[in-house]
Amino acid sequence: MYEKILIVDDQPSVSEMINKVIVSNGMQGDIANSGEEALEKVAREHYALILMDINMQGMDGFETIKQLRKNGKTTPVIIVSDRREDIDTLYGLDIGADEYIVKPFNPVTLGARVKALIRRSKGPYASEEAVIVAGPFEYNTSTLRLFKNGKEIILTSKENAMMKLFLDNPNRIYSREALYELIWDNEVFDDNVIMVYINRLRSKIEDDPNKPMFIQNIRKVGYKFVVE
Repeated sequence: MYEKILIVDDQPSVSEMINKVIVSNGMQGDIANSGEEALEKVAREHYALILMDINMQGMDGFETIKQLRKNGKTTPVIIVSDRREDIDTLYGLDIGADEYIVKPFNPVTLGARVKALIRRSKGPYASEEAVIVAGPFEYNTSTLRLFKNGKEIILTSKENAMMKLFLDNPNRIYSREALYELIWDNEVFDDNVIMVYINRLRSKIEDDPNKPMFIQNIRKVGYKFVVE
C-alpha cells in the first residue's frame, strides 16, 4: 500500500511540483489548497505525513499546525516555506512541526527526508506489542502512545523519538550532538533545535517545566532522563 502524503499549498504550480516528487518516490500525494481544507481532509483520512506551506490566504500554515496539534493529530509535519529567518524555523518547530525545509528545495533531498521521517515516526518496534514502564510513565512501543499516571500525553514524531530514547536509556547522559545524530539522522547539528525539543518535551511531561525532575541538564555536557 502506498504511503499517502498531504500537500498543503495555495499555489497550484508548487503543489503539482511537490506532488511529482512524492509520486516519483513511490508515494501517493493529495493536495489541499488552504489550511481550512487541510484540516477537513485530515479529519476524514489518514496521512503518513503532511507537507505544509506557511504563507497562505486565510488560515496560514502556522495556525493550521497549531489546530492540528490541538485536535490531537500527531501526523508528522514538514514545513516547506520560502521564509528563511531562524525565528520562523524555531517557531514552526515549537508549535509542533517536525522539520523545516526552505524553498527552493532539492527534490531528491525532499523525497529522502519525507521517507526518513515516515520511517522514524513508525518507530523501530512497530510490529511488537510491548510496554515500557519507567516511574510514572508507560510507553506502548506498538502504538507509540505515552501515558503519565494513566493520562495520555500527545507527542509529535520527533518528541516521540526523543522520549523513546530516554525511556530506553534512563540515567544515561546524552550530549546535544548525540541527540541530534540519533534523532535527526546526523544532519548538520543545530543546538537551537535540540533546546526547542527539550523544552517542548518538558512542557508536556514535567510537573513544573521550570524545575525539571525527569529531563535534567548536565552542565556543559547535555541531558539525562531520571526516574526513580
